[in-house]
Amino acid sequence: MFSLTSWLPSLPSMDWGSSLLDSLLQGLIGACGVSVLGSFLKIYFFIYCVNDPKKEKEKLYLLPQWRVLEPLHLLGLTAFLTVVGVRVAALVVLEFSLRAVSMLLSLNKNSQVPELLQLFLLCQYSLSCGLTCGLSFLLEGAPHQTLNLLLSLGLAGLLASGARRLYGHVCRLYELHSREHYCGACLTLLAKWQDLPTLLGRALRVAFLVGDVAAVALINRDFLSTSEAVRFWTPLTICYALLVIYMQEEQRHHPNMRIHYQTVFVRMGGLFILLLTVGRWLDLMGVFVSLFGELWCLAGSRVLLDLCQNQDLSNKSVAALNQAKPKTQPQSHLSKEKAHS
Repeated sequence: MFSLTSWLPSLPSMDWGSSLLDSLLQGLIGACGVSVLGSFLKIYFFIYCVNDPKKEKEKLYLLPQWRVLEPLHLLGLTAFLTVVGVRVAALVVLEFSLRAVSMLLSLNKNSQVPELLQLFLLCQYSLSCGLTCGLSFLLEGAPHQTLNLLLSLGLAGLLASGARRLYGHVCRLYELHSREHYCGACLTLLAKWQDLPTLLGRALRVAFLVGDVAAVALINRDFLSTSEAVRFWTPLTICYALLVIYMQEEQRHHPNMRIHYQTVFVRMGGLFILLLTVGRWLDLMGVFVSLFGELWCLAGSRVLLDLCQNQDLSNKSVAALNQAKPKTQPQSHLSKEKAHS
């Protein structure tokens, strides 16, 4: 019997029909997760700018001036997540998890919060890939998979809209309510806004832990033998380790916005070369989709990344002054004693 789907091209991680709808729902859920993270990060940076009179210009950039841009950003991210393959999304999650663990182990105590916030901003596309991988793994073979995804999308949409409304409320009324001690939400943020990075870090650990387990399971299901899995994982691990070392050295020597874009091209280029030998042609198309997805998320976080960089530099300068004080104090004390003598 003739079927329309018999001659339509096959796209990665989806078929024409119900699987296409499932991929679209998973993409929407991943985009909602990124929206929740972005809203809370904007709340933190807005309160940070309110408390610093020198950040008046940055505070104006954080105000939601164009309401169309954020839905457009989410729709674009949903399109990337719908088209990207499950294998490539799993590899993106594992690569970022390795990079995050290496960065956390080498954190400097004097600049811990800015580097954590920078890590949160850089993980947006990887977080969305982790959410889609986790949903694919947890709902694989479920009898009512589409219905479960619709319920998950409803919950994710409620969380995203609630976080976005809270961000709009903070931008409009936080300064007034914090002075007048009027609003419960603003008073809570006034007392606990510095704890937001810790809370977000705990939530991201859980999300990436589930995403990593799902990513390993989704990749291993395509291997027929242990030797085939070893031939895939060995070059992948070596390539990822070298990439992590290279990117950390580059970020130490050149801490600017350009290095973030350069890092994206290096990561995706390394993944493309690796998949040329051990991957499939659909995976190569997924790498290009992931490249545009990473650049899409970076373009939407430019102001916040600049704020992270400025906060990191200010903390480093304060730490350098604190380290220099004990060295200068004995010299001044000796000069005073010579003057008295």
